[in-house]
Amino acid sequence: MNRLEEMQKQFEAFHKNNPHIWEEFVKHTFQMIAKEPKYSAKAIFEVIRWSKIITSDNTTDFKISNNHVPFYARAFIETYPEHEGFFQIKKQTSVYKVANNWGEPTPEDL
Repeated sequence: MNRLEEMQKQFEAFHKNNPHIWEEFVKHTFQMIAKEPKYSAKAIFEVIRWSKIITSDNTTDFKISNNHVPFYARAFIETYPEHEGFFQIKKQTSVYKVANNWGEPTPEDL
């Protein structure tokens, strides 16, 4: 298994357990599409993180790994192909790296 496959597997598990994140990502992405021709998926995730902190009593309960951001951006473009080009999609060089077997980061790790 290479690093890309490992991260894909971690993303799929996170996504399955946190479908509300996809809903928020889509909502905020469409808000930005209405304002800007291009934007950053990472910036949208910072908005999601910020809103989770502001609306939560315990900010250590929930974390989103930066490793998931490109997978959400690609999933958005796959789901809404008419918005291809909104996110800059880079080549995933992790396909050339060996899996690190670290597992999904926990809130204590981030």
